[in-house]
Order: sequence, then C-alpha cells, then structure tokens
Amino acid sequence: MSKTKYTRRGLLRTGAATGAGLALPTIFTSKVWSASDSGFTNAPTGSTVTLGFNVPQTGPYAEEGLDELRAQELAVEHINGMGDGGVLNTFTSKALDGTGILGKKVEFVTGDTQTKSDAARASAKSMIEKDGVIMINGGSSSGVAVAVQGLCQEAGIIFMAGLTHSNDTTGKDRKRNGFRHFFNAYMSGAALAPVLAKEYGTDRRAYHLTADYTWGWTQQESIAAATEAMGWETVNNVLTPLASTDFSSYIAPVLQSGADVLVLNHYGGNMVNSLTQAVQFGLRDKVVNGKQFEIVVPLYSELMAAGAGENIKGVYGSMNWNWQLGDAGTQAFVKSFGEKYGRPPSNSAQTCYVQTLLYADAVARAGSFNPCAVIEALEDFEFDGMGNGPTLYRGADHQCFKDVLVMKGKENPTNQFDILEIVELTPRAQVEYPDDHPMFAGGTLGECNAGG
Repeated sequence: MSKTKYTRRGLLRTGAATGAGLALPTIFTSKVWSASDSGFTNAPTGSTVTLGFNVPQTGPYAEEGLDELRAQELAVEHINGMGDGGVLNTFTSKALDGTGILGKKVEFVTGDTQTKSDAARASAKSMIEKDGVIMINGGSSSGVAVAVQGLCQEAGIIFMAGLTHSNDTTGKDRKRNGFRHFFNAYMSGAALAPVLAKEYGTDRRAYHLTADYTWGWTQQESIAAATEAMGWETVNNVLTPLASTDFSSYIAPVLQSGADVLVLNHYGGNMVNSLTQAVQFGLRDKVVNGKQFEIVVPLYSELMAAGAGENIKGVYGSMNWNWQLGDAGTQAFVKSFGEKYGRPPSNSAQTCYVQTLLYADAVARAGSFNPCAVIEALEDFEFDGMGNGPTLYRGADHQCFKDVLVMKGKENPTNQFDILEIVELTPRAQVEYPDDHPMFAGGTLGECNAGG
C-alpha cells in the first residue's frame, strides 16, 4: 500500500513508485498556511467560494468561449461531488474529495471578454469587486490573457489562464499570480517544423498572414524561426487586423509573391474566413516553384476545423490536446463532457476544465485560499492523469510543459466530429526550452500579491 503526502510544491508518494514514473519534488516551505488565514483579497468567510469565468461570449472567438464555459461548469460540478467525477478519478493528486474546496461549495459567475482587452479587464474587475471572486479563469485571446493577468496581479487574485498561446503570457508579460496550462507559440513551431519538413521538404518559400496582436506576432516569429532553421525562406509577413472578416485583399498578393506555402497565423473565425477564402482563390490547386502549393495553420482547434469544413482537409497544424487521445485522463473528461453536452470537448474546453481543477487542488494541498499559498502549491508541481502525459507547472515562469499534438484535417471524415486526425504526439522534451530563451526574455514574475 502506497502512502501519499502533499508538499507545498507537489505530490510525494512513498512506499511505491507512481505509475508514470514521475520524479516528484519534495520541497517543504517554512510557511504553514491555514484555512482560516485572512487578510487577502476576497477571503471567503461563508460556506461557499466564488470563481470567475471570464470568456468570449461575443466576438470572433465566441465559439471557443462557449465551449470553455461548458467545461468550467462541468469542473465545478465535479469539485462539488456531482456527476461521475471526471478527471478527478485519474488525476495523480487526490486532495479533492468532492466536498468543494476546503469544505466550501463552489459557485461561479461569468463575464464576456468580447475578445477585447478593455472589455475583459472591465469584466474581471467587476467580478473581483462586486462578486467577490477568489480566482479568474478563461479567455480565448492572448491579448485578453495578458490584460486580465496584469489586473489579477494588481488585485491579489489568482489568474488561471484559458486559451492563450502567445509566448508573452509566460514570457515578457509573466506574473507571479498568473498560470498557464495551455501550450505556446514556441511549442507549436518546435512540434510542427519536423513534420512539415518531412511532408513538404526543406526547400520551401513561405508567405505569412498574421493577426496583428501579441499572439499573432509571437506565433509568426516562432513558426518562421522553426521553419527557417530547417531551410525554408520567409518571403513576406503581412499583419491583418483582428476585426477582419474579409481577407481577399490580403490573399491576392500571395499569388504574385513566388511563395509556395501560405502560413495563416489566424485563429477562430479569422482562421475560418482566411482559409476559406484562400481555398476559393484556388491556392491549393496551384503549382509554384515546381511544388504543390500548401497551406499551414499553426494553431488548430476542433471548432475552427468544423467551421472551415471541406477546406480543412490535409491542412497541418498543432494542438494543445485532442479528444481522440487514448490516455485515461482524456477518456474520463471526454466521457463526462460528452454525456452532459452531447459532443466531444475542444482543446480550449479541456484547458479551462483542467485549470479549474488545478486551482482547486492547489488550494486543498495548501490548506488555504491565500494566493501566496496557492502559488507555492502550483510552482514546480508535477502531475499526471489529465491528458498529454506527465506535466510540469514550471516555477520559473508558470508555464506547463507536456506533450504537444501535430494535427491534420482528415481527408475522409466519418461524422461531424471526426474532422481532425492526430499525426504525431510530440514528446514534451522536444518542446521544452530554458526560461531565459530569447523569445521569452524581458519578463520577471515579481512577488506574489495577496491583496487584502
């Protein structure tokens, strides 16, 4: 019989090895946290605790936001002991027991980020000041994530980011009170480049269309660096406004550029529109430089693929997670989500679900809602059983490291959800990097802020 102890920084099993073979940290801190600690922002005093789910309910990423909200509601049910428990049955930490968090039932309020930084900050501020939330989770835009993360740092609230892929979130804009489970642009480039080289060769000329905000900039930088390192040439990079819906004027010049690959650094509705219009322009039917013209979408989601329909077939991209993975954690989540909503979850749903559970688990392990206690519990925490294999929440920058997926639009889908196929499960070691890597330089976590 193995025994389990919970340290401030991870899970230590004694008497038996973990199934995943994790080398788990055994660092103890001198501070002893108590559930009765007070003097921090929105310290819960009653029988309930309130979480804030801030997602895009309108705007170009609204579909992603709706799926995030579904997953967040499911996470609350599982924390409160409702349903089948989902991933709590496979998660290596067993600190949560279905009675809420530290005996308090979990409630939640929601906000609409509108995929706009100002709106997202206003929504988060209202949840903190009027609704008394202790943690904010969600978002489907890196611009939103950076803005809300900064606000939470100032207010003394923990921010568990949702879908944010910009290097800056855990790079130059990292904050002690903020944590990201989702992968980033550098990881997409590191996973995709070898597959693209194998499929399309190393002598290619790429034309980039890039969403003009923090995510697009770092995504383009990352995929360009990774493909240029294997021999590709970047012909041009054209920035497009996030509010764009018609990309025809941006796509037409590609035909005269001499490029034989179009890289769409777009997401959500933007990607659906730009890919659809690129196909309508006949780009994929062209032969340029003696090669078949190809389109690459570095960051994928199931919802985007569904929106693009036939146009997605054969197009490569990367994902943080996919419902088709065969591990126990993935299967548990897909089962719970599917039974409740009648469809498989998206990768944005999965990251918001997991982030909510990781926050609740950290509070339980720390024995306190105090943000500084929660931060200690999450930093350098290693875990498994939530999908993508053994995962580390690195203390130096609060970035999760796990396996990354390379995907392709399926040529012969069998149903409305069978639209993507997993081409490669890229091992975590291939996408890891030092926390002072140049693409992530310029930021410091600073000190924890408990507010109060």
